[in-house]
Amino acid sequence: MTEGKLVAGSRLERVLRSGRFAVTAELNPPDSADPEAVYERALVLAEVCDAINVTDAASARVHMSSIAACALLVRAGYEPVLQITCRDRNRIALQGDLLGAAALGIRNVLCLTGDDVGAGDQPQAKRVFDLDSIQLLRMARIMREKGVFLSGRRLDVAPKFFLGAAANPFVPPYEWRPYRLAKKVAAGAEFIQTQLCFDVPRLRAFMAKVCDIGLHERVFILVGVGPLKSVKTAEYMRRRVPGIHIPDEIVERLRKAGSARGQREEGKRICVEIIQQVKDIPGVAGVHVMAYAQEELVAEVIEEAGLLPRPHRPTPPSAVGVKGPKDNQKLAPYVP
Repeated sequence: MTEGKLVAGSRLERVLRSGRFAVTAELNPPDSADPEAVYERALVLAEVCDAINVTDAASARVHMSSIAACALLVRAGYEPVLQITCRDRNRIALQGDLLGAAALGIRNVLCLTGDDVGAGDQPQAKRVFDLDSIQLLRMARIMREKGVFLSGRRLDVAPKFFLGAAANPFVPPYEWRPYRLAKKVAAGAEFIQTQLCFDVPRLRAFMAKVCDIGLHERVFILVGVGPLKSVKTAEYMRRRVPGIHIPDEIVERLRKAGSARGQREEGKRICVEIIQQVKDIPGVAGVHVMAYAQEELVAEVIEEAGLLPRPHRPTPPSAVGVKGPKDNQKLAPYVP
């Protein structure tokens, strides 16, 4: 899918609709009230990707709010993707947050159900889950296209969002996953970011079915990728992170790499190889790079995978009191 009228005019939307292979990366907000911590993490990512995803209390652990971190990125001239989950908010709060995000200049929204509170370090927290991700997508689309709240009350100005959702091709029932994706597209998803891919054959099978039913013509699919730091990390993710599938052969490659440094380099090499393979799969529109606590590796992975340079708009002058990219790190002009 490379055509269509712009719905939000975000940089990410323009890159995808232009037919370019898109690159996004994930930023985990800090456990801090200092905005500089956000800028430091963003600076590592901004020059090598088209948009920066800001997680929303991922794994049900508290961090700086996603909306606040996205607002800081907008002020500094970066392109954020707001992750918003249903775990902690009812529909009243979700609609208010969507309006607030639009008012702050946030144009990309990834709608998620959210990890259960049992996955985090405060399992006594109350679950909300008034909506799920599909209902959240539908609600955001109604606000955008019909200019009303769910109650039917009219908005003075409707928000303009490029709407996204998540998909996981790597957990059973495999044959059902494309149809789950179809429900999200019908609800309003215009781009999809998948769970981390370590099983390319499984992704190929998923994408073949996606193309068979024509979903690749209705939604942009970005495949989740990321470097594994070590055998220990891989084993932990296989045991403890829901929805992650890491084949035995990947773990064995890390084990054979020997030292900690060797395993880290091998994990990066595996990630680069996966990117190069998924680029050629019909229907794949980009990659979403996730490197928790390894943000410095994102630029290396993207460069070694041959995905640079990225098309960027010029960075606007930094707002008063806001530190954006340094003078010697200006972004290249955006080319649609």
